[in-house]
Amino acid sequence: MFNDLSSPLALLATRRSGKPRDLVAPGPTRDQLVAMIQLAGRTPDHGKLAPWRFVIVPDERRDAFAARLVGAYRAERPAAARLELDAMDQFARQAPALVVAFSSPRLESHIPLWEQELSAGAACMNLLHAAHAHGFAAGWLTGWPAFSDAVRDLFGAAPERIAGFMFIGTPGRALEERPRPDPAALWSEWAG
Repeated sequence: MFNDLSSPLALLATRRSGKPRDLVAPGPTRDQLVAMIQLAGRTPDHGKLAPWRFVIVPDERRDAFAARLVGAYRAERPAAARLELDAMDQFARQAPALVVAFSSPRLESHIPLWEQELSAGAACMNLLHAAHAHGFAAGWLTGWPAFSDAVRDLFGAAPERIAGFMFIGTPGRALEERPRPDPAALWSEWAG
């Protein structure tokens, strides 16, 4: 069983991302999304900087986001073929819910940028855990849109960076396990 909600340990042991293209309605309500984001904020954060933020793209704004995403892609790649543009349009429309996650570093802080970026990644993972704990599946995507300044600028400005697009919904098909690293290769003991 994937995303087993019987206990916190069971959920962590069975957590599995859903492919955004396979996530269907029902999706979370706005209140559920806000609750998930609040849980995501319970992440390690040296200096209490909250060097991350989340933007909910509401359902009624998905068409506008898709049009702006396609426009940004076309502006950067004028020779883009129809299939590429269709892929950008489909990217914006996946899953019932979309939350855009940002690394929002506080450059004036003495806390190293690397620590702030790690905290942003941890907040993203907490958002996925929160989505799964609410009984949904979620997928974290990056790709071209996450690295485009034009797409970032739809939501904010430098020095922020898009950490990922978090798609949330109900699995439209059974979640599949993916290959995992050999547990023995994940750790060692320091011998001094």
